[in-house]
Amino acid sequence: MSLHRTIASIETRSIGGNSVKKTFIDTNVVVYANDRRDWTKQRTALDLIKDLMDSGYGVISTQVLQEFAVTALTKLHQRSDVVLRTLVLLEALEIVHQTPQMIRQAVELKELYGLSFWDACIISNAEAAGCHLILSEDLNPGQFYSGIQLVNPFSPA
Repeated sequence: MSLHRTIASIETRSIGGNSVKKTFIDTNVVVYANDRRDWTKQRTALDLIKDLMDSGYGVISTQVLQEFAVTALTKLHQRSDVVLRTLVLLEALEIVHQTPQMIRQAVELKELYGLSFWDACIISNAEAAGCHLILSEDLNPGQFYSGIQLVNPFSPA
């Protein structure tokens, strides 16, 4: 099943009277969208982010914005003005702001699933936003974390 079909097949929830298929975008997807070294992953990432922006279903967190900025500046060697423009564009997505409660929950998720603290923060943020999916190259594709399915958008299957 393609990733687009996976997103489309997720049962919708009613939030404020609206049916929503919220999808959390992990840092690696945002980085690939800005990395010209792997055109296939870049195209996949760009298409997904655009679709999620257009649909209003895309969610990221301040952690993702921070991790992207560091990676773009240090590993991708992008200029500051390019990184700043990308950050402004990403503001079109719903942005989760980390709270002390989410950090405490991440500590619990770290222990529960044996994850890194930072991966546990992503799951905590996605749960706080009411997401159905997390798009990430990290973690175990297909696994559910706190009721949220992890999907690797770069997996050939």
